[in-house]
Amino acid sequence: MDDTSSNIPPAWAADVLGDVVISAEVLNARVRELGAAIAADYADDPPLLVGVLKGAMMFMTDLARATELAVDMDFMAVSSYGSATQSSGIVRIVKDLEADLTGRHVLVVEDIVDSGLTLNYLRKYLLARSPKSVEVCALLLKEGEQRVSLDLRYVGFTIPPTFVVGYGLDVAEKYRNLSGIFTYVGPGSH
Repeated sequence: MDDTSSNIPPAWAADVLGDVVISAEVLNARVRELGAAIAADYADDPPLLVGVLKGAMMFMTDLARATELAVDMDFMAVSSYGSATQSSGIVRIVKDLEADLTGRHVLVVEDIVDSGLTLNYLRKYLLARSPKSVEVCALLLKEGEQRVSLDLRYVGFTIPPTFVVGYGLDVAEKYRNLSGIFTYVGPGSH
């Protein structure tokens, strides 16, 4: 793959995608940097990586491979979007964790943080299970969209407040399999 291939929308999605926001090559390099930082910070006590499904699945997989520690992984599914392109602010746990969090470092792996309402709820929910710590690694932070104060330990990229798809991010379950991150300009975009 050459350096420009992930900058061009694939033909099957070209009619709904705008500009590339982050290419696959830039994503991969940043995920390796985040993995190295996590490995350094948790060298003596590897964390449980908690992926928030479905959006964080690709990021979590790549991040785990880039983190040179014996990390454990588990997944949660929460719903605050449905098929909309904006969070409703009402959080529903669709799939809970199987792992016991007592006395463990927990690193929540999120695809994107916009209002922060879902993440704020999730953090409180996990803290009630007596972990040693709960930190967050977010791939994307939407600039100026936060409605609550957030303490994010790791952030991959800060992006403008536009709707994006690719690398796990979707609209109505589509476009998660794009290797880069693109603006979405199709039906239902805002």
